Amino acid sequence: MLLDEAHLLSDWSGRLKGEWDRLRRRKRPVHVVATCSSALRLAAGARESLAGRFERITFTHWSVSSLAEVFGVLPVEAPELLVRMGCYPGAFELRHDLARWSAYLRDAILEPAVGRDILALAAVRRPALLRQVFGVCASSPAQIVSLQKLQGQLQDPGALETIAHYLALLEQAFLVAPLGKYSGGPARQRAAPPKLITLSNALVAVVDPRGIPERATDPARFGAWVENACLAYAWNAGQRVSYWREEPLEVDGVLEGSWGSWAIEIKTGSLAAADLKGLGEFGRRYPRFRSLVLCDDEARPVVERAGLEAMAWGDFLLRGPPSGTPGPR
Repeated sequence: MLLDEAHLLSDWSGRLKGEWDRLRRRKRPVHVVATCSSALRLAAGARESLAGRFERITFTHWSVSSLAEVFGVLPVEAPELLVRMGCYPGAFELRHDLARWSAYLRDAILEPAVGRDILALAAVRRPALLRQVFGVCASSPAQIVSLQKLQGQLQDPGALETIAHYLALLEQAFLVAPLGKYSGGPARQRAAPPKLITLSNALVAVVDPRGIPERATDPARFGAWVENACLAYAWNAGQRVSYWREEPLEVDGVLEGSWGSWAIEIKTGSLAAADLKGLGEFGRRYPRFRSLVLCDDEARPVVERAGLEAMAWGDFLLRGPPSGTPGPR
């Protein structure tokens, strides 16, 4: 039994609990799935906790492998397509008409999510400020931005606590993930500025007035979109994702979870050995992490000469990090 938009029903949790207990007493073999357009918070506005009666199923954004499998896109082409346009299946057929594609994303994806779904998650006293916070995040893919700096970019600045709260709501709605800094102490991690990852590059594309970057003419912006896509893929796959920075050294992503423990650096275009100093220092301080550089094929010799493991960023988006015995370190 599928109950879509279950949170719109009056006293939905109490009614669901009663019906579920009745079915269990009668030993009826029924599976019940209650869904919501965004994150379904079982405790928000619910009289019953449903403790011991449910398991959470999360459907995140589509991956490159899903795009290739369902729509028959060549695996060699699918990663760059995801970087440029995201992976919303409803928008895929419109990708050759950018005006319709953008309108669909704004009207059918972004506006319902920010204008309605998040408002069902929690009380939002300043919806206009929430929209502005999302706009700044989507305009800053894979950028480390302090709350104070984010506050300064808003047309209608709010208190830092309000901005932090809205960032948390955007994460619960699977729109933006504010990544924390990896460190040995949780207090320092909380005090560090977040790294803003938009969880689908389609949302980055529809918000950026400059349009989709080209690899040849706008390599810096294209590189930021690749980094955002790789870290969003890890987050959507259920990994704990953070970053590391000790000026002037930095590691783009620190991953922990079912994939193992990884420190990854994401580079497009040319690459110098100096670009890998942060990864080397992080590996020295935290040797349990396996280092990996995601790069273009042309940069692999530089990485390997530095004693590090290299992988094409497109391959990472297709199937995640390598498994088995580590390569050169």
